[in-house]
Parts: sequence; structure tokens; C-alpha cells
Amino acid sequence: MFKAFLNIFKVPDLRNKILFTLGMLAIYRIGFYVPLPGVDQESLASHFSGMGGDGQPGGIQQLTEAFAMFTGGNLQQSTIFGLGIMPYISASIIFQLLGTVIPALEKLRQEGEAGRKKIQEYTRYATVGICVLQAAFWLRYIQASGLVYSEYSDFSSNFWPSLCFWLIGLSTMTAGTVFLMWLGEQIDEYGIGNGVSLIIMAGILARMPNAVMWVAQNATIDVSGDAQMGPAKIVFLVLAFIGVVAGSILITQGQRRIPIQQAKQTRGRRVWGGQRHYLPLRVNHGGVMPIIFASSLMIFPSLMLDWIANIFPESGFLRMLATEFSRSSFLYAISFVALVYFFAYFWTTVQFQPKEMANNLRDYGSFIPGLRPGKRTADYLETVMTRITFVGAGFLAAIALIPQIIASAMQIPMDVSSFLGGTGLLIVVSVGLDLVQRVEANLIMRNYGGFLGDSGGARIKGAYA
Repeated sequence: MFKAFLNIFKVPDLRNKILFTLGMLAIYRIGFYVPLPGVDQESLASHFSGMGGDGQPGGIQQLTEAFAMFTGGNLQQSTIFGLGIMPYISASIIFQLLGTVIPALEKLRQEGEAGRKKIQEYTRYATVGICVLQAAFWLRYIQASGLVYSEYSDFSSNFWPSLCFWLIGLSTMTAGTVFLMWLGEQIDEYGIGNGVSLIIMAGILARMPNAVMWVAQNATIDVSGDAQMGPAKIVFLVLAFIGVVAGSILITQGQRRIPIQQAKQTRGRRVWGGQRHYLPLRVNHGGVMPIIFASSLMIFPSLMLDWIANIFPESGFLRMLATEFSRSSFLYAISFVALVYFFAYFWTTVQFQPKEMANNLRDYGSFIPGLRPGKRTADYLETVMTRITFVGAGFLAAIALIPQIIASAMQIPMDVSSFLGGTGLLIVVSVGLDLVQRVEANLIMRNYGGFLGDSGGARIKGAYA
């Protein structure tokens, strides 16, 4: 493997792509710490550190932590990249879903490269609109909470300074997300890997040194059960991390292979076709999207119940409901699992088209042995996908709840336990596998060995290998 890493720098083209990608990610990390003008960073830090007096984050803190986990931004610092890349991802998902229900967008998608560029243009416009909306909500929250300097805190007494603060804040946060979108496109064109995914992965991995530092600072040789980070807990965390990563790789790469037989064709004296192939169906077809959707929706009940409970402080029932929808509650876990299953099937229904796949097999002269081409084949593919989606959704639900269970059982912060599962780990595993496969493909194309052997040895297999 060490020889394979050295081979990367022997190929000028691949070396330049990797260095360019690292340079773009370095620019992103530098801008991550540029503060938003007019925000009192000390008051902002103390505001979030004082939240959750019972040890559990409040609704707005769950929202900011969710942003920090899978958007590449961090609202708790209110930097120019505070919104991260999530508005662009949201716009892309919206147009991807609309492309299946709006005939005009579906027609554009079928036009090839020209249609794809047009949809990309619409996505960028939608990204700007989502940025402005999200930035306005955030600026309103920090202004109402007194987290800005006094001269920008009130429109009635300081209209022009407050107006300037809003204009600068909206334009800066929107420009930051647009710049990240541009960085991702530059990585796609001149670097290696998916630019947007790499930006998100860099934001997640940047949190790992803090988690390791917390474990090191609280580590002790005390073997009693009362020790906060004794040897047994540290060994358990290391083994759990290795096991969860291995399981994530297994499910991410897992597939159900459907045998495909190609029909024989006679042309003159030659017989063509007759080969046997496989149609791979991914076990985790939805990727991390079901967890992202479920996490986003589960924030709103906590936000709304906290807000209503503060309006009616004498109501014990409302306070109980707000507590039940905290991360450590059983009701939250059950609701989260139900949403993960719902969005797993919803995303698979939107993305997986068995009828279209069956028609393509028929048009290319292929069929599944024992099934008639057409409707029977489509029904069979839909049945198989429904069954494996149940397994994939169960895995997603389990890996999303592991950090909360470990944090509650071992009394460790979520910043540490979040690397034992959840959205962040799945994103890192998926993007890391994709990056390694791209690098390995470049090495093998130039007659170099892959990461697991020489040019004729074992290679890392993708989901569709």
C-alpha cells in the first residue's frame, strides 16, 4: 500500500489533480474561520455553551449541530461559510425530485449535456434564493437574541446601521455558499473526486482532532467503573469505531446481483450474444439521504415544542412533550427510525424505475432467466428492491442511533460519539471509497498497481463492479 501511495506522485497529471484538490479544500478551511461582520463572537460562543442545562441540546442547538455535521458550515461560529454547501444540496435534491413529476424538467434531463447544463443553471438560481431565506432566519435569530453588537441590535433606534448589518450579512453568507459551490465545481473539473462531497467530508473530519483531544485529556488509568475515560472505555471506543466503519463499508458496497442472460443472435454464420451478466442492485440505494431528511424533520418538533413551552411556562404537559422529543428520549428514537424507513422507501421509489429498467433490458435483447420481458421483469425487480431496501433502511436506522446510545450510556459528548455512526460517518465512508476508487482507476490506467496489490492483483471494488 505504501508503494501505491508513492506511485500517486509519479504520475504528473494525478499528482496535480490531488494537489489542486487539497489547495481548494485549504481555501475552504481558511474561509471557515472568517467571522461574519457585526456578530459578537464571544457572546455567540457563550450563548451556545450555556444551552441545554440538562445536558441535552435545545432545538436551535440541534439545528446548528446538524448544519455542522453534514453541510460543511457552522452557524455556531457565524462565519462567511456559515450556511455551508447545504443550500446547493437542497436545491439539487429539489430539482432531482421535480424532474420525475414535471414533464418539462424530465424532457430537459433526457436531452443530454445541454439539458443537464440548463437544470444546473436553474439549481444555481434556486441556491441563491434558499441562501437568502436561510440567512435571513439566522440573522433574525442572532439579532433578537442580542448576539450582535449594540449598534446593530435594533431597527427603531439604529435603522441605518441595522440595515447595513442585514445587507452585509445576507450578501456575505449568500456569497460564501456560492463560493463553496464554485469551489466544488472547480474540484470536479480540475481536481479528483466529487467537489461538494469532499467539502462536506473535510468539514466532518475537521471535527475529529477535537474529539481525539477530548478523549486524551479525559483519559485515565483508573479501571473502576466510575472513571470517565478509563482503559476499558477507550478500548471499547476504538473497537466500536473500527467495527462501525467496517460495517458501513460492507453495507455501502453491498449489492444484490440479478442474473441477466443475453439473447443469442445469428448474423450470417456467426452467433452473437448469449453471455451471462449480472444486474447489481445496491442494498443501501438511498445512501445517506434518508438520514439527512429524517434528521432535518426531527429538528422541527423540538423547535416548535420548545417555543410553545416557553410561551406557556406553566404547562407541564408541553414541557414534557418538549423533553420527550430530545435526542436521548425513546419517542425521538422511534420517530426517527420510522422517518428513516419512510424516506428510504420514498427515495428508492423516486430514483429506482423498474419499468424503465425492464424496457431497457428488453430493448438490448437481455432478460432475467425464468421471467418474461416487460411487466413480469419490472414486478420482480420492484419486489427485490423492496426487500433489500428494508435491510438497508434498518442499517441506516441502527447506525444513526449508535452515537446517541453510546453518548447516553457512556456519558461522553456527542462530538466524540458522532464518529461512531450517524450521517457524518456514512458521508466520510462513501466519499472516501469513491475517492480511493478514482485514484486507483488512474493508477491502473497508467499500468501502476492499485492499493491492494500489483496491476494484476486485488483491487477495491465499487458498488457496480
